This record gives sequence, C-alpha cells and structure tokens, in this order.
Amino acid sequence: MLREPPSPKGESSVTVIGAGVAGSWQALLFACAGYDVTLLDRDDIKMTYATSHWAGGMLAPWCEGEVSEPLITHLGTRSLELWRQHLPGTSFNGSLVVAQPRDRPDFERFARVTTGHDRLDAERIGELEPALYGRFHAGLFFAGEGHVEPRAVLPQLHARFVAAGGIIRFESDCDLDKLALETDGIVIDCRGLAARDKFSDLRGVKGEMVVVEMQDFKLSRSVRLLHPRWPIYVIPREDNCFMIGATSIESEDTAVSVRSALELLTAAYVIHPAFRDAYILEVGAGLRPAFPDHLPRIVVSRKKISVNGLYRHGFLLAPSLAEMTLAYVQRGFIHNEVMRSSFELMS
Repeated sequence: MLREPPSPKGESSVTVIGAGVAGSWQALLFACAGYDVTLLDRDDIKMTYATSHWAGGMLAPWCEGEVSEPLITHLGTRSLELWRQHLPGTSFNGSLVVAQPRDRPDFERFARVTTGHDRLDAERIGELEPALYGRFHAGLFFAGEGHVEPRAVLPQLHARFVAAGGIIRFESDCDLDKLALETDGIVIDCRGLAARDKFSDLRGVKGEMVVVEMQDFKLSRSVRLLHPRWPIYVIPREDNCFMIGATSIESEDTAVSVRSALELLTAAYVIHPAFRDAYILEVGAGLRPAFPDHLPRIVVSRKKISVNGLYRHGFLLAPSLAEMTLAYVQRGFIHNEVMRSSFELMS
C-alpha cells in the first residue's frame, strides 16, 4: 500500500525532464490540462540517442499478454484510447500473428494465453494481407491493435505539445535535484536509464532491430512470427520500409551481433521469401529501462515525480501513465500497482 505523500495540488507549473515517448506524453497531457509546462532533453531535436529511436512502436496490449502481467494489458488498452484522442491519425489496422505448421504448439499456446483475437484460416489471412496469401494455414488477428512509427510520431507529439502552449528545449542538460529545489512547480523525471542515480535496481535490456527497404511488397499491419528460438515481428513503415525486431537480451551494450542479425533476417525470410531481395538500411539496438519485475513505476514525493521502467512497452504505456500522473497531481489519485512514494522506497 502506498504511504501517500501530500499531493502537489494547486501547482501550476511543470518541468518534464526527458523528451522521449514517456516524457512527451507527460508534457502533452499536463499542457492540455492547462499547466505551464517546459520539456527538457539533453539530446538534439533528432532524438537519436533516445530509447524511442530504436523502438518498434507497437500498440499491442492483447498480444503482449503472452509474456506480460495483466496490468500491461489493462494500462495498454486505455492508452489506445488516448492515442486515438490526441493523434487521430494513428494506425489501428490490427496485429496478425502467424506460425509455421511445425510450430503449431507455440501458436496454440499463444492463442490460449492471449485475448482479443479472432482465428483466421489461410483464405482470411490472404484477404487481410494479400502478400501472405498461401504462406500460412492459420493466424490470429487482434483487430483492436495498432502501431506507430516512433521517429515520425515523436515529432508529432512534440508539435502537439507546443501547440497546447508548452515549451520544449533540446540540448538542455540539467541537475535534477538542483532543479527540484529551485523551481516553484513540479518536476517529472522521465530520463529512462539516466535515472539510475535514483534507482539502483533499474537496468537496460537490449533490443536489436533491422530496417529494410523492399519494393513491390506491402503489409498493412504488424505481423508476428511465432518461433521457439527467434520470434519476431515485422512492422510496415513509410517509403516501402519495414522494421524487423526485436531481440530481448540481458546486456547493456548497444552492438548488434551477427547471430542476432541473421536470426532477425532469417525470420523475416520465413514470413515471406521476398525479403531476400530487400536492401538493409539500418541495423541498431536500444536499451529499454526495466525494473526487476518488468513493470512500470511512478514514484511520487511532494514536488518531484519519477516515471520509469516502461521496458518494451514504452509507446504502449506512456499515455496511460501520463494520465495517471496527471490524476495524482490534480486530485490525489493513487494507483497502488504502479505508484510508490519516495518514503516507501527509502524505508
């Protein structure tokens, strides 16, 4: 149970540190609620050092139920509504899950542990994705899910934040504790792994990805391939590009191994042999901030709030966590599965 500190009701100014997807949603919702918000980030406007730069951008709360706690699905489902509300152009074409016949046990297990899907036969798969006609005998279609292109949607979030009256400052490295002492308002810390000076149990989990370009091949939605060794997803992007991801490795280096690259590309080839003719545009890796339980955490004190540990669910969870933080500031709302007090962590 959260031992609640005094809620910072009545504060009118907010400073958010970190302009990745978590910080951007915090800044946007507070600005839309009428607060004077400044968003700071040490990166430049391209945000190439942000975890968001290497993300898949999947909005798939029901698919994630395979390996995640029910809390992730619950929060993620609410986030879908916020994406629709604030960025109406977000793609919600659903997610398609497939497997080869020899991996049917993995397919059936996935179907049992997830909800929100319809079973498809080969004919229906071909209707949804003509490029995959005849490739798979069965599939699962999660009609309510969607995806965003992280490198395109982050500038959109920043633009909407500025349009709501917010101020954003890039290349602004600041001392969190000093800022909290000097400012008259609330400070929200969304620094990701940079916040390990406050959280000793925060770690980075590497996710590797490949971006390829391929002409004359179309997908309308993300496609997950189930496989006992290298399950992957392929996400369509603009200009005939596809993001192939992602590994999940307990490592904090950002190099991509030959093994990982081969497995990602081999899995894409299994989805469709046309990927053998694709051009590799980019290979890279990002570090996802994670706590030991792989659940997000909001830590609150009188005038300082930390939002972290979004793990592989950054784009999925960021809107609902921002809404939760706003509700705490406005009316003292407490979510005991996510929120902690700084006193509680120190005791």
